[in-house]
Amino acid sequence: MQKYKRIFTIVLDSLGIGEMKDSPKYGDEGVNTLRHIAERTADFNIPNLQKLGIANLCELPNVSPVEAPMAKFTKLNERSLGKDTMTGHWEMMGIYTDKPFQTFTETGFPQELIEELEKRTGRKVIGNKSASGTEILEELAEEEIHKGHLIVYTSADSVLQICGNEETMGLETLYHYCEIARELTMKDEWKVGRVIARPYVGMKKGEFNRTANRHDYAVKPSGKTVLNALKERGYDVISVGKISDIFAGEGVTESNKSKSSVQGMEQTIEIAERDFTGLCFTNLVDFDALWGHRRDVKGYAEEIERFDEKLGKLLSVLREDDLLILTADHGNDPTYTGTDHTREKVPFLAWSPSMKEGGALEEQDTFAVVGATIADNFDLDMPQGCIGTSLLDKL
Repeated sequence: MQKYKRIFTIVLDSLGIGEMKDSPKYGDEGVNTLRHIAERTADFNIPNLQKLGIANLCELPNVSPVEAPMAKFTKLNERSLGKDTMTGHWEMMGIYTDKPFQTFTETGFPQELIEELEKRTGRKVIGNKSASGTEILEELAEEEIHKGHLIVYTSADSVLQICGNEETMGLETLYHYCEIARELTMKDEWKVGRVIARPYVGMKKGEFNRTANRHDYAVKPSGKTVLNALKERGYDVISVGKISDIFAGEGVTESNKSKSSVQGMEQTIEIAERDFTGLCFTNLVDFDALWGHRRDVKGYAEEIERFDEKLGKLLSVLREDDLLILTADHGNDPTYTGTDHTREKVPFLAWSPSMKEGGALEEQDTFAVVGATIADNFDLDMPQGCIGTSLLDKL
């Protein structure tokens, strides 16, 4: 019997809450994204997360636990191998990944791949290294504009990114080049999780700005997920942010792109104010992309505070038969070395206006409890091969 008509699952991208037992194997010792942000932020103001129970779930400097937390909460460990966006999201919806996606952070892409990309696009590739998206534009955008070259770069994720000037290259040409790159990087030895189109505007240094016309070309999930099960039974699966890209559109009935995490929350609130039956699945990427990778503690803290303000509005419009789940897909401790994600436990905070009381739940050994709980609520069988045990009867 359906307990909730609508479930809102919001991924605070990279908001980890402490190292896992195997984190040192990934080079991540002593990491804790949220705690380290809190201890370096005086007057850290997150009243809505606080009343849900975030400081009851994990001890936070400068944020006090509350006597009667509203939400049911626990910590989730990642069972899959890896610490990237796709692995985390896919596991949430039931997929166990036993082989991490390849990264080319240290070496750049193999020369054979670069030569094939040059041949297929007719442009010389420049860059081919791990870099910040804003920094590589300052370094190479003028060359791309004036000489017709192609900026290709990667990051700490399993990604191949291509920059293109919207005025001189054009969006459709950039997207075409990314489709070629996606085709090439389906080979096992070159396979990356995502190819990303990174359009920008501006004609000279100091004026370059990336636009909201980013497009991700992800590999399809390795099997059916809870999203497929929902869609096949006729439920709404509404994505906000990059969710649809992460799942290559699989199982999604409506996709909403976001220009920022603030807009992503505004879109989620608007969706909450209309009628539907099923899942609204939101990713808020700015925590990770703008602040975590750039190791910007102040920016990350302010982003959490902006989210908390919008969270208050969302809580006020949720209905008696709604369920809200807040979680994350990995960590990205802005106080840690390097620029990579950090392998961490993630929060699970679940609240409905119909809940009589909140409190702690037993720690879980997989992110997949999220999808399993959603499937259980809508009386769906988990797709073949999916992992996860429902927490619905504990909410």
